[in-house]
Amino acid sequence: MTSAYDDLVDELLGDDELLADGALPAVLSTVAETVEPGSRAVIYLRVSSAGQVKNDYDPEGISIPAQRVKCQRKAEQLGLTIIDEYVEPGRTATEMSKRVEFQRMLTRVRNAGDVDYIIVYKLSRMARNRLDDAIVMADLRKRGVTLVSATESIDDSPVGQLMHGILATFNEYQSRESGADIAYKMKQKAKNGGTIGRAPLGYLNVRDRFDGREIRTIAVDPERAPFVQLAFELYVTGDYSLEDLSDELYDRGLRTRPTGRHPAKQVSINKLSMMLRDRYYLGYVEVDGEEVQGRHEPLIDEDLFDRVQDLLESRSTAGERRREHPHYLKGSLFCGRCKRAGITQRLIVQHTVNSRGSEYTYFFCRNKQNGSCEAPHINVALVEDAVENHYATIRFSAQFVATVRAEVARAIDEQEASERLLHKQLTTELKALDTREENLIELAADSTIGQEKIKTKLREIARQRRRLTERLTTTTENLSDSARLIEAALTLLENPKELYRRCDEQQRRMLNQAIFHSIYVDDDQIADHSLREPFAHLHAVQSDWQTTDVTLPEPRTDTRPRGYQRCPGPTTWRCFGAVF
Repeated sequence: MTSAYDDLVDELLGDDELLADGALPAVLSTVAETVEPGSRAVIYLRVSSAGQVKNDYDPEGISIPAQRVKCQRKAEQLGLTIIDEYVEPGRTATEMSKRVEFQRMLTRVRNAGDVDYIIVYKLSRMARNRLDDAIVMADLRKRGVTLVSATESIDDSPVGQLMHGILATFNEYQSRESGADIAYKMKQKAKNGGTIGRAPLGYLNVRDRFDGREIRTIAVDPERAPFVQLAFELYVTGDYSLEDLSDELYDRGLRTRPTGRHPAKQVSINKLSMMLRDRYYLGYVEVDGEEVQGRHEPLIDEDLFDRVQDLLESRSTAGERRREHPHYLKGSLFCGRCKRAGITQRLIVQHTVNSRGSEYTYFFCRNKQNGSCEAPHINVALVEDAVENHYATIRFSAQFVATVRAEVARAIDEQEASERLLHKQLTTELKALDTREENLIELAADSTIGQEKIKTKLREIARQRRRLTERLTTTTENLSDSARLIEAALTLLENPKELYRRCDEQQRRMLNQAIFHSIYVDDDQIADHSLREPFAHLHAVQSDWQTTDVTLPEPRTDTRPRGYQRCPGPTTWRCFGAVF
């Protein structure tokens, strides 16, 4: 019977049209319909772990093909025809509800009614839980389906049912005994300092040879271990939130270990938080709530770990937040030595506490961490004093301030006069259009001119009216906004050092960010700076005056101040990108 079945399958599988558009289920159904009821069998093949599938050149491994051969021989012995098979690679024996193929097979038994026998290699391949076995068997008997083991004497006979019950009970006992034995051995391994399961980030699961035996152990991951150490060192500075730290480590090259299901990716905030709290990195493992010395190499020393825990605890109490401004100068300071080398690099803050509990704060170049910059750490008090003194160098002279204010006031007056003239001109043009429109309407009434020609002229008048009205109603660029901006810049830099000295830290931070793009520090001195607008243009104008004229020039007939350019139209000037 099996040879006839094989011939039919070969014939159907050779029909390309039948197999088109996913018709394989129809093939199997056709095969099942040709087999005599009472001899239809399906086989169920399963291994417990994915490792059993991946240990041979055959994609199914060694175990599944061996089970298939045994089940096929059993079908031949009983004169049964195998109409289908269900293969379950790497599913645990204790979770029947999660076995996809097993559930598909039961659904077919319940709904299709075309299965008379289920053949398994061993009863334990189907169930190791006595209750599950009883439920499934009751369902199969209700539907007239017989379970057959290829290697055990179980069937529908009284002796076969007795053997079935004994084997099911024994399988459950063996499953639980094996589980308890594995748990005991894992516990003993942990008590001896071994690591159970997947190694944490920074370590690798490896196999070692010892006295002719293969030992599963843990080794330091040369790629990721330095990043784990760096994570603790950066976090303890207090300059990084967990989100900041995750981004920083990702930018520097840290990725998680890839798996068969997940590619390498950025370390999440939650995993980073757990890593910073994990005493495994100190060299310990935990067994039943007790800590024992592990056999793996520590990555972090006790002092660093304790300081990280203190910071985590303080932030946990207050609530973890991104620390945008731990110091009012942070974000404004850059390394002067790196600038000379053509590199732009910020200075970052480091807080340290000595053995007596005294706290010190330093600024240092981030490139020191990779050894590419030799600039020293600078005490924060020295940097604060240097920045305060540097404000005196960006002061506007009193003569410059007075002159710019006078010129801005004059430009505003001229602009207002120009706008009044424009308003008058536009109003006159609109009145002229109204007159032309009225005349055309009168001509149309007298039929003096053709209707189409009049309509064309009226449409042109309408377009001109819309254009003039838009110009009239649209507010022209208001000089007062630009004037207020320039006035604010002049006021800030009339006596900036005194202003800065009287500000609190929050106000100093705002001033630094409003005036400077960057302040370059070398040792404890300010080496250079880059100003924001409009301060940069205003300083360029003042510098031009100071280098070309010792005293201000005599008033000019065009009343245009230095630094201004004439724009199209009378009495209109452009200064520092704003129209006057």
